[in-house]
Amino acid sequence: MRRQFDLPSFDTQYLGTTGLEWETIVEGAGRWLLLHDRPVPRGYNVERVTAALQIPPSYPEAPIDMVYFHPHLSRKDGRAIGATQALQQLDGKPFQRWSRHRTAAAPWRSGEDDVCSHLVLVDDWLAREFEKP
Repeated sequence: MRRQFDLPSFDTQYLGTTGLEWETIVEGAGRWLLLHDRPVPRGYNVERVTAALQIPPSYPEAPIDMVYFHPHLSRKDGRAIGATQALQQLDGKPFQRWSRHRTAAAPWRSGEDDVCSHLVLVDDWLAREFEKP
């Protein structure tokens, strides 16, 4: 697994507990964390994806935003998933951008939030997709 840049030790320790293979890559001006073979909830077209997080240069003070998936996720029931139409070429593959953001009620807390807390949000976004009317 590539380690083209270092994450803070608290992130590497957390990632070591997930059982997932992960790597850090630099593409153009972007720094990316790739989490391979990450499970997604039932109801999607695939059971596992590579999830990508763009890591800002001033992370962990600056927030991680959104998530990107390869292969693309769709709902098995055929219902459209909003704000997922944009693509990001990354590591030679098209990743589907899920345009989801923190809110004023749940802002990034420098010194508290990290890769782990962002992935909790990602899991919530994936689950909440099936709670929509």
